Amino acid sequence: MKRLSKQLLQQGFVLPSNLTCGVLADFPERIVQFGEGNFLRAFADWMVDVLNEQGLFGGKVVVVQPIRHGMAATLNEQDGLYTVLLRGVQNGAVVETRRIVTAVSRVRNPYDAWEEVAGCFCNPALRFVVSNTTEAGITFVSEPHRPGQCPESFPAKVTALLFERFQAVKGDAAQGLIFLPCELIEHNGDALRRCVLQHTEAWGLSREFTDWVKNSNHFLNTLVDRIVPGYPHDEAEQLARELGYEDKLLDAGEVFHLWVIEGPRHLAEGIPFHRAGLDVIWTNDLAPYRTRKVRILNGAHTASVLAAFHAGLNTVREMVEDPVFGAFVRRVIFDEILSTVPLPEPEKVAYAEAVLERFRNPFIQHDLLSIALNSVSKWTVRVLPSLLDYLRAKDSLPPLLSFSLAALLYFYRGQRTGTDESTGLRGGRAYPIHDEPAVLDFLAECWTEFESHRDLRRLTTNVLTNKRLWGMDLDRVAGLAGIVTNALEQIRKAGMPRAAAKLLHRAPE
Repeated sequence: MKRLSKQLLQQGFVLPSNLTCGVLADFPERIVQFGEGNFLRAFADWMVDVLNEQGLFGGKVVVVQPIRHGMAATLNEQDGLYTVLLRGVQNGAVVETRRIVTAVSRVRNPYDAWEEVAGCFCNPALRFVVSNTTEAGITFVSEPHRPGQCPESFPAKVTALLFERFQAVKGDAAQGLIFLPCELIEHNGDALRRCVLQHTEAWGLSREFTDWVKNSNHFLNTLVDRIVPGYPHDEAEQLARELGYEDKLLDAGEVFHLWVIEGPRHLAEGIPFHRAGLDVIWTNDLAPYRTRKVRILNGAHTASVLAAFHAGLNTVREMVEDPVFGAFVRRVIFDEILSTVPLPEPEKVAYAEAVLERFRNPFIQHDLLSIALNSVSKWTVRVLPSLLDYLRAKDSLPPLLSFSLAALLYFYRGQRTGTDESTGLRGGRAYPIHDEPAVLDFLAECWTEFESHRDLRRLTTNVLTNKRLWGMDLDRVAGLAGIVTNALEQIRKAGMPRAAAKLLHRAPE
């Protein structure tokens, strides 16, 4: 079977009736995107493709692979083309769309082609920068400025590339860029701007450049929402027969989507998603949207999936349909998370019910292991604020959210097997644990030490006192270490399903 490519589409390939294709045109490259993963391809790039089709943008996306090893080669082999499959249930009716996205012009690995990436940043047509480098990506990490060489961290890359652009445009204020970071951290645009300015100072770059960064570039806070499981392995062969071609980058997601952007309304006209009927909101304050989404949808994911995985479940749908973990997810949302969300009761309850409906989407095979990526930073951002707010409001710890921390520690019980990977065991079978190398090193060392002294309280204390993991000393949260230790003991003795079931029986309704 032929592979998806521009050549295939230009040689008379007849699209199936249920498949649309974006515009095959050589638009100027107006967006640089850090991240080639499933989410951005089925979210931001899909939106740009819709804009181009409606004649509202006329721009291409240059994708920059943010880490050394990624999918740049595969995307380039398909000329930047891939298929987005969106499925869901809306108002009781099944909705499905299939689209060949043509918005990506090329993909570059900056570690191999730094000068080419710098050239993209110096392009006068460039206006926007989109990113999704995980919650841990927007962090200041000290490193030297080496002109002509690719820095390691994402903010350092941005700083170096902005400096290249500043020099190329001779400080023209009109040539600043608009940053739309999609990392799920609070005030993501502000955080990226802060890191860039830290690098600017650390590298001793000119005052003129610093002023240009501050005054001519917009680092906007954003919030994104779409569940994108990615490549549908179980359906790939059947879908290839239906589509008429092989697509190694086939990207499946839900129909629901939302992008909230906090920034001056006039900037929206440069990339007018709102004119294309897309669910994009420009606002002066995205805080209510963020709290609702991060705590309810993402918080429910992160608080539940690691325990559910170790109970033998593999997808979100399996989790919410399981008698124990379906109840776990519902109660963690309605009994513990909702009380910490400062919104009107009807609004947050309606959103929570909609989230559970999205979790039950019969067309989405959202693997728990894909959600488990970088779970330490995710738990800190998505779960910890709810746990602390619950404690402040009720003077007691939320039992299910506290249990989720024990499940996280248990999930990370593994042996280091690669730069950014450890290997754990579930039922005697290996599974990958992906996170920052320093996180994996530390937790692997803690569990190795446990094998020698067999003291769970010591293990828990060691982990909770690590401020680098949690942004604070969690051992100072009264009672948390004891609850986590007891939960770990229950998990080890009774197994995850029975430990969770016992907890549900004891936890207040």
